[in-house]
Amino acid sequence: QVQLVESGGGLVQPGGSLRLSCAASGIIFRINTMGWYRQAPGKERELVAVITRGSSTNYADSAKGRFTISRDNAKNTVYLQMNNLKPEDTAVYYCNAVSVVGTTHWGQGTQVTVSS
Repeated sequence: QVQLVESGGGLVQPGGSLRLSCAASGIIFRINTMGWYRQAPGKERELVAVITRGSSTNYADSAKGRFTISRDNAKNTVYLQMNNLKPEDTAVYYCNAVSVVGTTHWGQGTQVTVSS
């Protein structure tokens, strides 16, 4: 089993920055891809960015140029650096991990609010 714990969310003004962290514990060697998804009120959960164990990345169009996903395999942690935040980035951000056999794990979520 894999446990994911997110941190780093909060309230920020438009144009500001936040860095989210997600620490994984449990059967770590089974993790392949890690990523971030978000869900705004009344909307479906959507991909923000993912990163493979080999550090290949993929971003949603809305995140390209503003967000950077990175991973520290030694610390079993994935990060999301978010710059130039906009009000439409307001959502609960969820950490995701997919094992080498395809099972999916989710964190509890962390709230990001972008407002003046």
